[in-house]
Amino acid sequence: MSELVAKLTGATKYYGKKKILDNIDIELPYGKILGLIGPSGSGKTTTIKCLMGMEKLDGGNAQIFNTEIPNRKILNEIGYMGQSDALYESLTARENLAFFGNLMGLKGDDLKQAIEKNMRLVNLESKLDNIVNTFSGGMKRRLSLAITLLSNPDFIILDEPTVGIDPSLRKDIWKQLNQLTEANKSIIVTTHVMGEAERCDYIGLIVEGRLFTMGTPQELKTKFDVDSIEEVFIKAEAEVQA
Repeated sequence: MSELVAKLTGATKYYGKKKILDNIDIELPYGKILGLIGPSGSGKTTTIKCLMGMEKLDGGNAQIFNTEIPNRKILNEIGYMGQSDALYESLTARENLAFFGNLMGLKGDDLKQAIEKNMRLVNLESKLDNIVNTFSGGMKRRLSLAITLLSNPDFIILDEPTVGIDPSLRKDIWKQLNQLTEANKSIIVTTHVMGEAERCDYIGLIVEGRLFTMGTPQELKTKFDVDSIEEVFIKAEAEVQA
């Protein structure tokens, strides 16, 4: 692989006596999308939180931008969208964007242009001055994504970003994510939508806290002798349970 933006080596994590992550190794080059798939509770979210230093590893180590994690300065340079929407619901969408944009160091015309660009991406430009508590769940996810992308980060981590978003808009968002990699941005995304996984450069399948397999979509389909990533998922689960 080329120069790496992120690396997990031997990542192991316990909650009490229960092993949540079991010796996970992940490498992500610049300009690529890594999709993490797996059953609910398999460890996908814990993996990305450990990579970012939001959860402490019990074994192994994490690096981002060739820097050991945890590191608060590096964390500020990452665009992160969690499963829960961290929004101020009594404020308008514009006020939320301005608040978070200011925290990222954006001001004046730079902030204005970033707000307009990313609200167009998520098809919410007409809702800029609406109070967020009037938004549907899908609209809040789209607003959260716009906030995540405001500062144009080089490394973006998205935990199930398209939950509640209709298929046509999901397609537009993925088109934009793929365009970001053309600008050498790197992305990790967790998803339950196998069609989305097909659009990633690499896919890591996490089952019961272990990285069961990892490779390009075509490599995984060839390895498991199937025609889709959904079939890879089903076949891998069957092997684990056997």
